[in-house]
Amino acid sequence: MTAGAAGRLGIDIGGTKVALRVEHDQGGVEESSFRWAGQASRPDDDLGLLARHVGELCAGRPQGLRGVGVALPATLDAAGTVTAWPGRPAWTGFGLGAALSALFGAAEVACADDGDLAALAEADAAGCADLLYLGVGTGVGGGLVLAGRPVPGVGRGSCEVGHLVVDRDGPLCDCGRRGCVQATASGPATLRRAARNRGAEVRFTPFRQAVADGEPWAVAALRESCAALAVAVVGICELTRPALVLIGGGFAAAVPDLVPMVAERTAVLQRPGHPLPPVRPALLGGLSSLHGAVLLARGLPAG
Repeated sequence: MTAGAAGRLGIDIGGTKVALRVEHDQGGVEESSFRWAGQASRPDDDLGLLARHVGELCAGRPQGLRGVGVALPATLDAAGTVTAWPGRPAWTGFGLGAALSALFGAAEVACADDGDLAALAEADAAGCADLLYLGVGTGVGGGLVLAGRPVPGVGRGSCEVGHLVVDRDGPLCDCGRRGCVQATASGPATLRRAARNRGAEVRFTPFRQAVADGEPWAVAALRESCAALAVAVVGICELTRPALVLIGGGFAAAVPDLVPMVAERTAVLQRPGHPLPPVRPALLGGLSSLHGAVLLARGLPAG
């Protein structure tokens, strides 16, 4: 970002990595990303790392931004304090809002749930006012957009797709319940199941290749995850009737078989006379939340 230039910045804060996208007022876009130092790192250290990367992207002038939108999986209270983030428990009690205000100065900063923002971005990209989005990555997130607006809506919490219970006797979720779709169908959950099937540790790249090669231990692990995702899709669609279901997230984007498997299982579960919406890959791949954060930044008044 050239010295003195202003722009809008989107930040997608995840459990393992952070993505940034700045759109300059004078045209042009720049993106970067980085990984957190480790799950046990302190939030002050994490914010120091974020500040360094923001500074590099903005040529040392983050205070010159016109607006900043932040997508994150953590729960914040009205004061911007983190009240829950199982993926990075050290952040609980951290004053994120105050830390971001100090980093960006007079620039307006807004934070929102990453799944809700991803759904808004996907709905915008698809030109669809009634859309369900699921993001499958380190966790399972998502959001619901009806009549062009996120549900349940500002001030009423987020759409916690990943914490729908799809199996009462399922694996323990980091939220404390059993059988959440996240505990069953996230990338790490799928790899753990594949490891049990194979009887040895399984990492992502060999798993992806094994799925492509039709290895039974890998395909079976993926099918179980897709079945859980389909149950979640069907339950939400029966209640809300979106016109389209899109599935994205880093894990889903990197495993081409995942979305077709979910679509296949969803079709099997539909009731006669009650067709379910099509299930397709997300248009923005693994960048849905990042683009949603930019949309949030665009809607802010200039700082």
